[in-house]
Order: sequence, then structure tokens, then C-alpha cells
Amino acid sequence: MPLYEYISENPDDASLSCPMCRRGYELMRPLSREPHTRCMYCKNPVRKKIGTVNVPKISAPLSVTDARKAGFTVLQKRDEGVYEKL
Repeated sequence: MPLYEYISENPDDASLSCPMCRRGYELMRPLSREPHTRCMYCKNPVRKKIGTVNVPKISAPLSVTDARKAGFTVLQKRDEGVYEKL
């Protein structure tokens, strides 16, 4: 299930939002459900916030042995249009 972030439509106005929706909150919801439009506690309007994306970071390129262990076929270019399996 994806994790969605919500924040108050008026985070600067303390009279229109509770501390939870002023700071923003995360909510795990299935894709089939409609997005939240109101805070769960104060029932004031909230909007979906674009959050950060977690992308794995590879610091070094894979070696030939790492690629083989991962199930890839490793080829090396020998001539024009000719590849040899390593």
C-alpha cells in the first residue's frame, strides 16, 4: 500500500487547523480508496502533499560476477556487431 502525505490547506492559520494537520501527517491507504479531503481529527480541509521518493543508490557499477549472480547474461563487444558471452 502506498504512503500518502497530507497537510492542511491553511497551515498558517491556527484557528482553521489542528496541530496534526498543520504539521502534516502520513497515511497508508490502498490505491482503490479516494484520497482524504478532510483531517481525521478536526475535519478541516487537507490536501495531498508530494513527498520524497526512496530510490536505492548504487555507489559502484556491478562487476561481472555480481551481474552473473543476479541472473544477467554478460556480453563483451569483440568486433563490429559481434558480442561474446563472458
